[in-house]
Amino acid sequence: MEQYRAPQRDISFILEELVGYEEHCKLPGFEHATTDVVNAVLTQGAKFFEDVVAPTNSVADEEGASLHEQGVRAAPIFQHVYERIVDEGWHCLNGDVDLGGAGLPSVVDLANQEMLQSSNMALSLLPMLSRGVIHALTLFGSEAQKKKYLKKLITGRWTGTMNLTESQAGSDLSLIQTKARQCGDHYLVTGQKVYITWGDHDLSENVIHLVLARIVGAPEGNDGISLFIVPKFLVHNNGTLGLRNDVFAIGLEKKLGINASPTCTMSFGEKDGAVGYLVGKKNQGLMCMFAMMNNARLSVGHQGVAIGERAFQKAVQYALGRVQGSLSGGIAPVPIINHPDVKRMLLLMRALIDAGRALSFFTVAAEDRSTRHPNEAVRERDSMWVEILTPIVKGWCTEISMEVTSLGVQVHGGMGFIESTGASQLMRDCRILPIYEGTNGIQALDFVGRKCIRDGGSGLSSIVDEMRKTVEATETESGRLMVLLDSLKCAENQCITAMNEVLTRPRRGPEIAYNFLMVFGNSLGFWLLVKLAISAQRFIDEGCQDPLYEQKIVTAQFFADHILCRNDGFLKSIFAEESVFGQLSSDHFIRP
Repeated sequence: MEQYRAPQRDISFILEELVGYEEHCKLPGFEHATTDVVNAVLTQGAKFFEDVVAPTNSVADEEGASLHEQGVRAAPIFQHVYERIVDEGWHCLNGDVDLGGAGLPSVVDLANQEMLQSSNMALSLLPMLSRGVIHALTLFGSEAQKKKYLKKLITGRWTGTMNLTESQAGSDLSLIQTKARQCGDHYLVTGQKVYITWGDHDLSENVIHLVLARIVGAPEGNDGISLFIVPKFLVHNNGTLGLRNDVFAIGLEKKLGINASPTCTMSFGEKDGAVGYLVGKKNQGLMCMFAMMNNARLSVGHQGVAIGERAFQKAVQYALGRVQGSLSGGIAPVPIINHPDVKRMLLLMRALIDAGRALSFFTVAAEDRSTRHPNEAVRERDSMWVEILTPIVKGWCTEISMEVTSLGVQVHGGMGFIESTGASQLMRDCRILPIYEGTNGIQALDFVGRKCIRDGGSGLSSIVDEMRKTVEATETESGRLMVLLDSLKCAENQCITAMNEVLTRPRRGPEIAYNFLMVFGNSLGFWLLVKLAISAQRFIDEGCQDPLYEQKIVTAQFFADHILCRNDGFLKSIFAEESVFGQLSSDHFIRP
């Protein structure tokens, strides 16, 4: 069976040529995170995730999690592996040094996340949710809360969860019914939450739940929601663990994929009430939770890239070894990787993955700068870009992950439909990505509404301007690059045209939101591939023989010919004079 290999060269090339890491590590607080340090970290991380974590993927999927009277037991194979992740410092590379983290840029931690996600997506969700709790407490927690919880969360000794969803309140959080009643210096929380990822387990010493609840007497709707810390075990002021809190997993979902990630129904306060502590101000819990959620959305987007990478590697290895059929000219038998349609599928997989990875790294690098750059104008610009690009990273990268993993099954042929190859598990696992942390329909509505219509397209236009600058700043004698730049001009014009149409007819925004997001995902992904191709051509012109450089140019060419052309179809629906949506009622969906 194929072994996962971390794409170190691809990641390093993005850090060097797209992020500009030589300058990035000069941001205040990152001076110790030099290129040499990061290369060493990535090399060590690659070996750890390849050798220790990746072999657990299919085993953990078969073992799954189980619910017992004492609580949830994680897949047995995770026990030793998670302990090593914590002991060897791979849990959270961007955590504060003073609190047990490595203090590396988030863009470096993103590479760490990708390797873990590719190795075992179900396990990767455990530190991913913890990162979100760390992010929310860093922004909104009191000094006492930070002192009590952050260090153990950053090191991974404790883990965190996000408790939003209730059975009657999915994406519409205004309907939540979980209550909180003040009791001295704390609150007593009562209610149930569903679909809580890693809501309970036996891998860490404590589980720190962030819970949305409505304080008794608070207004109905979104304006009456507050956020609470509800620990599995109460924590004394000196950091030691106290009594078991009144919070328990009462059910485990049987799922299509990520079987080794326990998805729990959580009960708060069945007995005396679960002790909780207010985070931030009363009735502002939704704002606090969105900080955590947006952090998670970027991570989920990159999960799409990571699981696609694993599917691609598996498909390539199978195509190299599977001998079948002949080529024109009578040469037979040959490995199927020589057949044109298999080449098409593999190139399509790689092009989508590479574009998604570039989008994700570009966005997280902007996030680093938005808090660290000494120039206020740069911080403001990058903060705006992160806000705009988050729904694209989450939406577009997870949409393409389904296509990539499905192609991975197809490359395997009938063997792809058999569980033993592992291709089907990747397809099953990635199906959740367009759903959780806000469905991709919600991401599209956010993108067209808040990220375009609300400011008249100003922020989005500033990103499109960067596409234009890439064309104008590139002087080349390479015919291949000229063709790519012409395609980039076309993509820029398509973005402008789509944006103008949305701004002219904003009421149609909800109808065309998905197609609008996909146009920008395709176009911005291609833009970043072109930037990487320009750098690759420069190295080739200097006499460098690394095959990576030729791959980058070919990948961008394939994207232009086989993926960017999809924009024509998306644009046709955006420009439609009349929409069928207005003619539909629920009766149209019921078979007569």
